Amino acid sequence: MIIKVLLTLIFLAVMIGVGVYTRKQASSVDGFVLGGRAVGPWLTAFAFGTSYFSAVVFVGYAGQFGWKYGLSSAWIGIGNAIIGSLLAWLLLGRRTKLMTQHIESRTMPDFFGTRFADQGLRVAASIIAFVFLIPYTAGVYKGISTLFEMGFGIPYEYCVIIMAVLTAVYVILGGYKATAMNDFIQGIIMLFGIVAVIVAVIAAQGGLAEAVGKLAELPADDSTEPGSGMFATWFGPDPWGLLGVVILTSLGTMGLPQMVGKFYSITDESAIKRGTVISTIFAFIVAGGCYFLGGFGRLYEPVVANGKIAYDSIVPAMLVTLPDVLIALVVLLVLSASMSTLASLVLTSSSTMTLDLIYRDKKSLPGEVEEGTIDDIVSEKIERRKVVVMRVLIMFFIAISLLIALNPPTFIAQLMGISWGALAGAFLAPFMLGLYWRGVTTASVWACFIWGVGLTVVNMLVGNPINPINCGAIAMVGGFPVVWIASLLSPKMNKNEVDKIFKCYN
Repeated sequence: MIIKVLLTLIFLAVMIGVGVYTRKQASSVDGFVLGGRAVGPWLTAFAFGTSYFSAVVFVGYAGQFGWKYGLSSAWIGIGNAIIGSLLAWLLLGRRTKLMTQHIESRTMPDFFGTRFADQGLRVAASIIAFVFLIPYTAGVYKGISTLFEMGFGIPYEYCVIIMAVLTAVYVILGGYKATAMNDFIQGIIMLFGIVAVIVAVIAAQGGLAEAVGKLAELPADDSTEPGSGMFATWFGPDPWGLLGVVILTSLGTMGLPQMVGKFYSITDESAIKRGTVISTIFAFIVAGGCYFLGGFGRLYEPVVANGKIAYDSIVPAMLVTLPDVLIALVVLLVLSASMSTLASLVLTSSSTMTLDLIYRDKKSLPGEVEEGTIDDIVSEKIERRKVVVMRVLIMFFIAISLLIALNPPTFIAQLMGISWGALAGAFLAPFMLGLYWRGVTTASVWACFIWGVGLTVVNMLVGNPINPINCGAIAMVGGFPVVWIASLLSPKMNKNEVDKIFKCYN
């Protein structure tokens, strides 16, 4: 216990120290939200990866899908690396950086409002982002607190509150630069931690061959015959269900405000190329490792509550038998993953609410001059006021998500499915197509917002006849034909204005 407490205190002290160190760079809006658009490839790549993978993945998804699909759940991690990281950087990195800098966009809702010349889209997108980032944040709290309860014996409620307060402190102090620097430190811990944990768990089962052999002997859920199970095969017992999870967890990153925002702040195009490689390798190790580890979950006894398996207890059950030093490393691993994700979520939510709802500046297209520019001193005061409002909203957002985390309505995986389904279902298609295709219309963006949020909410209200995971995947993929068809049928945008926006790629 002394080892676990000491390592955790050192880790938390470093996180707070980084917040204090970077506080001077967080005095302006650009500094607080984007790190001055001068964050290097290593920090950006690790910020992307650590925001992507949190306790939601390590505890919730690895446990639930490892139990359902066995070793084939490793395909989810591979999909996360290839689609969620490599493809996301290749398709979005350069174009997002250039266009958002060209139109002076600081948030995803701001992008929609300026790119499609409709401030109503900016308001709608900010509300969607704020509302549906809350269940995701609650899922992260739940995951990290489950591990802390196992590792330290601290009641769940206390863990949730402590994590919320600590995350708020360093984000409020240092903004995005503090988050990015801490993400780098946390990413290093995650890389070493996941490798050490996999080696220890497999060794405890007698080695890789022995562990896989035990999985192969298990019966399928609908069978009682030993050896009839599919948990050690390439595609597992439910390949189509597995594909839905791969799509949700991989494609979703390209439509989430807290993920896409990383491309806004990177320094230049050469940094994007290096960041692509770094981020992909990071994802292969962390995501691939998490799901590979979860694939052995059936070799352990999970908690059963009310006749149902508590999926969030599977990974803790695998880890509780490890030596104390490794448990301390696991706690730091999950703490690192979760605090980086929490920081990204609360910063995204507060900046969106502040810049896109409370202070909606009138914006000009590139090349236009605004009349009646205000005095520089007044402008600086307004900038400082915006930063103060964002810091207040960080506390507000954390308080709401805390209330949900203290009374979680469902498993972590379902919380994330609802959040990612609505956000990426609404934002993915119009954002990606808006970077490439001049023919996307304002009406088509509205149509996709209605499609993504509507499908997710209606499915939830009628009792989830479609599994939330599969519903989220359908919402994301379905957004592309929705935007394409609606763009063909609705009035086109002003060609001159669209041409001014796309000049950034010349």
